[in-house]
Amino acid sequence: MAMATAMTSWVPPLLVLQTRNQSHLQQPTEIFPQSPFSTPNSVSIALKTQPRRRQHPIPTAKEGIDTENPLMNQFENFHKDGTAVDPSIYASLLQSCVDMEALIEGRQLHARILVAGLGHNVLLSSKLVNMYAVCGILMDARLVFESIAMSDRNVYLWNGVIKGYVRHEQFVEAVGLYYRMQGTGVKPDHYTFSSVLKACAALSALRQGMEIHAQVIQSGYCSYVFVGSALMDMYSKCGILKDTAKVFEKMSERDVVLWSSMIAANAHHGCPAEALQLFRRMQEGAKGLKPNLVTIASILPACLDLEQGREIHCCAIRRGFEFNVFVGNGLVAMYGRFERLEDACQVFDRMFKRDVISWSAMIRAYVQCGHADEALNLFSKMHQEEIVKPNAMTMSCILHACAELAAFQQGIEIHAYILRSEIECNVFVWSALIDMYSKCGSVYIARLVFDEMPHRDVVSWTAMIVGYGINGYGKEALALFDQMQEAGMQPNHITFMGVLSACSHAGLLAEGWLYFERMSRDYNLSPSVVHYACMVDLLGRAGHLQEAEKLIANMPIEPDAGVWGALMSACRIHCNVELGERAAKHLFYLEPENAGNAVLLSNIYAAAGRWDDVAKVRAMMKEKGLQPRPGCSWIEVKNRVHTFQVEDRTHPQWEEIYSLLKSLSRQMKEAGYVPDTKFVLQNIDEEQKEYILCSHSERLAIAFGLISTCPTKAIRINKNLRMCGDCHIASKFISKIVGREIIVRDTNRFHHFWDGVCSCGDYW
Repeated sequence: MAMATAMTSWVPPLLVLQTRNQSHLQQPTEIFPQSPFSTPNSVSIALKTQPRRRQHPIPTAKEGIDTENPLMNQFENFHKDGTAVDPSIYASLLQSCVDMEALIEGRQLHARILVAGLGHNVLLSSKLVNMYAVCGILMDARLVFESIAMSDRNVYLWNGVIKGYVRHEQFVEAVGLYYRMQGTGVKPDHYTFSSVLKACAALSALRQGMEIHAQVIQSGYCSYVFVGSALMDMYSKCGILKDTAKVFEKMSERDVVLWSSMIAANAHHGCPAEALQLFRRMQEGAKGLKPNLVTIASILPACLDLEQGREIHCCAIRRGFEFNVFVGNGLVAMYGRFERLEDACQVFDRMFKRDVISWSAMIRAYVQCGHADEALNLFSKMHQEEIVKPNAMTMSCILHACAELAAFQQGIEIHAYILRSEIECNVFVWSALIDMYSKCGSVYIARLVFDEMPHRDVVSWTAMIVGYGINGYGKEALALFDQMQEAGMQPNHITFMGVLSACSHAGLLAEGWLYFERMSRDYNLSPSVVHYACMVDLLGRAGHLQEAEKLIANMPIEPDAGVWGALMSACRIHCNVELGERAAKHLFYLEPENAGNAVLLSNIYAAAGRWDDVAKVRAMMKEKGLQPRPGCSWIEVKNRVHTFQVEDRTHPQWEEIYSLLKSLSRQMKEAGYVPDTKFVLQNIDEEQKEYILCSHSERLAIAFGLISTCPTKAIRINKNLRMCGDCHIASKFISKIVGREIIVRDTNRFHHFWDGVCSCGDYW
């Protein structure tokens, strides 16, 4: 809770000391009623304050000195002869307390200062304000500040309290004090501007930042490096990169701080090439500046490929920064981004000190490299050993791990942990919760989370649109997109990817074309290769294979494996061998080591009954050493994951599982089920095909779920391949027979089976 920063009737210092044991002082109801922050345009900054309990009252004159402490023992040596101690000695000792963040000793000195009658000494008050502010006791810093007469408050006093608020992230109070300072006629200096601009940056208060920039120019502080750096940071965090560059270019002297700020701004705003160019310019310039810790940490997110990342890593080693926590965090994040898990682990393990960002980066690296289970294990270790306290970033990363595993129960537990621990639930955590519940098949809960959000940005809107899409609710996704526009939110490339994917899953061909064309026409967004892949998938699923191939031929950018893969998958669905062969040729060139493409071509041949071609593809795979990924399904029961493969008999309860499947098979046939053996892509007799269908991995997982979970709960299955068509039919029959909801997540989408019907409408 923010402390009040303007008091219409401040309690006199002596009275404060007499009433120091009261639970709280009376607080005002508004902050800065005379500042620009009280205007209707700044409602988010004009906050209401609440009474705050003071845990550390200012000391009274009766408090003693701890003479066993070396710092205070030094003071006692000055005091032994009984003569008055010069204020400069108090000032020197208080500065030592500031440097050491020694709150107890600082309080004891404060008591001595009051005894000596120096409570209104401006120099000592400045030191006391700094001491309390550095130690995080902002209420006491403010009390000391307010005890000085308005006419005696110089710029150093104002700077101390403003800087204290900024240091402890009470930015609203800091900016409000700055405007109050101006009202008293005290002129700000470069330290004032540097602090208040940091507060504006944190608040994204562009209007106030621009006003202060004008005052910087009028005051003649533009050439000061730290002021310039603060201005650049403010414009960057307000999203105005061009003004950040203008400030940088106008600086007559540019040191490594300014270069680092400009590099960080470009990296943050998605201009990696420009950031790397600046990094080289800095080192190649007349001064030949060497990168510092901040420079290295800032340039790492801008690396476009692994080679550049390794180059920066080598630079960090040469400069002796490899084991620094900030650089180490950047290296872990960089290697995770390029899916170099082993390198990320090496950097993480060799770090002498790890903070919460280090752990969050490593958790995220595990998720990015496809090891979400290890991410959960690392989070568990971090939590159980109480190494560091997780923050919003950690929770966002671990929720993404739950989403990747579709670990619904663990996701719920982490959601509960967030609520219990009062971790700041920022927009990234909210969006991660939406993503987690959506990817666990609980789109209803995801929507509840979305509706509860106090503020929504493009990320949260997009997460909900994507959630609807992957769960087969295409029309709901499009309706939400319209609501997003009505709310004044501009969609981005990822939003349109979600919209087009939703159209593809729901078979909304006309709508897909409409939104694809609106990207460039209405929003000035050029479709990327991902958007073209979505359109090829949409056309292919709908059976418009020739139109899909024509779209690929007319693409203004080079089609990648995702585009050709979408076309080839459509050829598998519609048994188009000729076009499938052409798509496979491109895929074999783009991804020569991807066994999945060869398996897909083999399946196309098998579906067409071309067994000789199937044998040729398998021989080619054997010759090249391509190992196909075995299909498997898994289910989470009581926080344990149970995995099954086709004809699996390794599970401890396999006899019970197969017995249930046999019983269900009999009931299904009585209800009209006929096995569709064309989905068994092997040249064997019909009886064998029927047996294999009955023992597919998803059916084994469903059967285990039926015997291991509460009859009222939904059964949640995950599959690492596309769901078998016959298993899709069987799942509808099973859901009706047992009266349970069955949710299957395959590589493409979710299937919600209930009472004999699937949410996909048999279109997938």
